[in-house]
Amino acid sequence: MQPTFKNISGIILLTMLAYFSWLLLKIISVYVPLQTNAGFLLLKQDYLHIDVWRTAFYIHVFSSIFALLAGFTQFSPILLKTKPTLHRAFGYSYVINILCITGPAGLIMSYYANGGTIAIAGFLTLSILWLSFTALALIKAVRKNFAAHKYFMIRSFALTLSAISLRGWKALFEEFSSINPTDRYRIIAWLGWGLNLVVAEIIIARLIRKKQLRSQPILSKPSQ
Repeated sequence: MQPTFKNISGIILLTMLAYFSWLLLKIISVYVPLQTNAGFLLLKQDYLHIDVWRTAFYIHVFSSIFALLAGFTQFSPILLKTKPTLHRAFGYSYVINILCITGPAGLIMSYYANGGTIAIAGFLTLSILWLSFTALALIKAVRKNFAAHKYFMIRSFALTLSAISLRGWKALFEEFSSINPTDRYRIIAWLGWGLNLVVAEIIIARLIRKKQLRSQPILSKPSQ
């Protein structure tokens, strides 16, 4: 039996899900149990006494894995076609997680970002866009505008993946750049999610273009 495009895409999706989940679990594991002197918290010792920041940090860290897992399911055509109820259940869990738990926690953390005003503005923009795109994806789905729903979900999930890309850029800058840590953090505060969103917009533009091409009538050849 020859593998189909859907089967191959499903395997790729599952492989990506496993890889990104492993990366995020690896990041989260350093804070178990509630460590205050590990990972990112080594840079935030001056904020540990602030209850709202510390609570938001742990909520954001430990709930982000669920947003990632639920978000990945929304781009499985097999799940959408064969298990639409499950697709919706995962979709609602993704939306509730971001709008009520992970997103607000990230928004609170943004006000305490390292790197001053530039970095704070970057993370605030990320949080506001993340919450807005996710809310719009829900609104479009409720109104049964599924094309727009898909586009906003792509944007939302691109920002969800910033949990991984932010750390990826951080590792690259540390390894290959001589930029001082403060300026590096300011750059990453925008680059870590900005490039994700650019890629998302390219994907959306291609999807819209394909939809337009499919909707165009096929013109018959003129008679001789």
